[in-house]
Amino acid sequence: MTTASGPYRVLFLCTGNSARSILAEAILNRIGGNRFKAFSAGSQPTGVVNPMALQLLSESGYDTATLRSKSWDEFAGPGAVRFDFIFTVCDNAARETCPVWTGHPMTIHWGLPDPALAPAERRREAFDEVYAMLSDRLQRFVALPLESPGPEMKQSLQDIGQTTTGSPRP
Repeated sequence: MTTASGPYRVLFLCTGNSARSILAEAILNRIGGNRFKAFSAGSQPTGVVNPMALQLLSESGYDTATLRSKSWDEFAGPGAVRFDFIFTVCDNAARETCPVWTGHPMTIHWGLPDPALAPAERRREAFDEVYAMLSDRLQRFVALPLESPGPEMKQSLQDIGQTTTGSPRP
C-alpha cells in the first residue's frame, strides 16, 4: 500500500449502496483531501440513492451530483480500480462472498445500523446518527499513519469500527 501512485483508494460496501456507503464515500472524499479517493458500491444496489441521504449531504454542503447507487461489479475484474482499503458498512455485505479484489486490499467491517429502516418518525435522526458515527470513524481513519500497514493497523481500524457514537454534523 503506497501513495506513490496517488491517493489511497477506499471502497465502501453495503448491500443496497443507497445510504451508509454513499454517506461514507462523500465524507471521506471531503475530509481526505488529496490523500484519499473514496468510492462506494453494493452487492445488490437499489439503483437509487436514498433521498434522505442526499438531503442530509446537501444540507451539509456536499455536492451530491455524482453520487449514485452502483454494483460492486464495476470495481471487480481486469482494469478495475485497485483499492488499498475496503470497508463493509452493513452486516449483510460483510457476510456475502465478495469479488476477488485486485491488489489484496485491507478489508475491514464497520457495521452500522441501516437508517432507512428506522421508523418514519425517527428516520432523520437515524440518518444523522449514522452520519455522525461515520464522520467520527473516518476522521480517526485519516489521522492514522497508513504508510506501514500490518496487523497493528488492521486492529486499529477494527477498533475504530467499534465506535458507536460520533459528533453531531456541522
